Amino acid sequence: MAHHANEDARGRPGNYTMMQYFEWYCPSAGVHWKKYADDVEHLADIGITACWLPPPTKGSSPEGTGYDIYDLWDLGEFDQKGGKPTKWGSKEDLLAAIKKAKDNGIISYIDAVLNHKAGADDKEEFLATMVDQNDRNKEVGETHNIEAWTKFTFPGRGDTNSSMKWNYNHFTGVDYDAKTETKAIFKIQGDGKTWAEDVDDENGSYDYLMFSDIDHAHPEVEKDLFNWGDWILKETGAYGFRFDAVKHISQHFIGEFVKHIRSSEGGKAKAFCVGEFWHDSVDALVDYVEGLGTQFSCFDSCLQDNFHTAGEQRENYDLRQIFDNTLVQRRPIDAVTLVDNHDTQVGQSLQRWVSSAFKPLAYALILLRVDGYPCVFYGDLYGTEGENPQKPVSQLDDIIRARKLFAYGELNDYWDHPNCVAWLRKGDEEHDGCVVVICNGKEDGSKKISVGKEHAGEKWTDVMGWHQGEITIDDEGWAEFFSPPESISIWTKQDARGREEFKKND
Repeated sequence: MAHHANEDARGRPGNYTMMQYFEWYCPSAGVHWKKYADDVEHLADIGITACWLPPPTKGSSPEGTGYDIYDLWDLGEFDQKGGKPTKWGSKEDLLAAIKKAKDNGIISYIDAVLNHKAGADDKEEFLATMVDQNDRNKEVGETHNIEAWTKFTFPGRGDTNSSMKWNYNHFTGVDYDAKTETKAIFKIQGDGKTWAEDVDDENGSYDYLMFSDIDHAHPEVEKDLFNWGDWILKETGAYGFRFDAVKHISQHFIGEFVKHIRSSEGGKAKAFCVGEFWHDSVDALVDYVEGLGTQFSCFDSCLQDNFHTAGEQRENYDLRQIFDNTLVQRRPIDAVTLVDNHDTQVGQSLQRWVSSAFKPLAYALILLRVDGYPCVFYGDLYGTEGENPQKPVSQLDDIIRARKLFAYGELNDYWDHPNCVAWLRKGDEEHDGCVVVICNGKEDGSKKISVGKEHAGEKWTDVMGWHQGEITIDDEGWAEFFSPPESISIWTKQDARGREEFKKND
């Protein structure tokens, strides 16, 4: 069984919190791995236990993020595509950062870009057929010879790590004919070659996304990618993968890849695997994870959509329906919950940025409850750069820290008002628990909550410091808890274990 969020690098029990450790507009100076290494002590301190890193594999240019993948087997050590390091740094820096993170109790996940290849070394001529952009199963015109960039020989790396060279037989489609300078989607012809059947059915078949589309049914391709999966975990000390663009890749292939790396010698039996299957239908997400034949997690794009809607509608949104039609509601063990990421951020392909006013509420909902494996976005903790920079979420580090210290034990919900909901985490032997109140209305929210008779007489305060004043638990174990308008409060008893980590807010 794969680990979900139930063990960290030191095997400690506790609350597991993933961070997406990058955003689109991180500087291209090759310093990102060094920054990660410098940051891991701070991240561990606030409660981050795993980081999903950007693709460490060589892109098609020095500025390439790695989603423009050229060579899976070059982690920034071979002079290819304009230099040795990737946009994020050198292989040496990557390995040092992953090791330092592990020493601090943080495991690292590799972003695996297995859908396509870019930046070929040479052109080839072969038979192909143009297809309709909106229905890839519909052919347009006759099959004819085209010339396209599909030959990958990796002259800077040679046969080191892998001797596989790629040609048009290893791909299913391209988007450019150099012979006639035509931009269109071309389906490559060959024995039994076809778009993958088990992909998303948008545009007829959503197998083709961009660049040279990999044919995962080709035995040489499968062998090289399986080998790479084993190799990169061993080589880097990473603990698992985030798979890019899985709705464009054969579902069968992803299932087999995951089973392979978890069963192979020297592989990691507990390797964590999460896919980016971006879809607004929760049924599609459930079908995907259930159809892989092995445990697999997906990002809860449906919950992220609900957060976005709630942010837009403000006090007109009924908070009691925030988890309706989400993966975390249907399959909590397979859901990676998130608020935003590098694709939903302002200026990006799936832009669906959650409003800054709603962000603390959204983070409380993923970090301080029981279900789901939460993923914090780099751009929310540190802000984003680029043409349209966004500020960090106010005191997000405190919300993450509250998860580390207080979000334990049984959950009791008080979901009885459209604009103000609350819950109690009772705590356990090692943690004192908390009350969380979130409010999307224009006035203070309040909730009468029973924390238990054993707490009678205790004084509780908001660790965020956003709601001033203290409340006293009555003889029956009840008290009225508050939240400021369009905000959150996280209440604990004044001397709760770990409370001293919030001194600055008192």
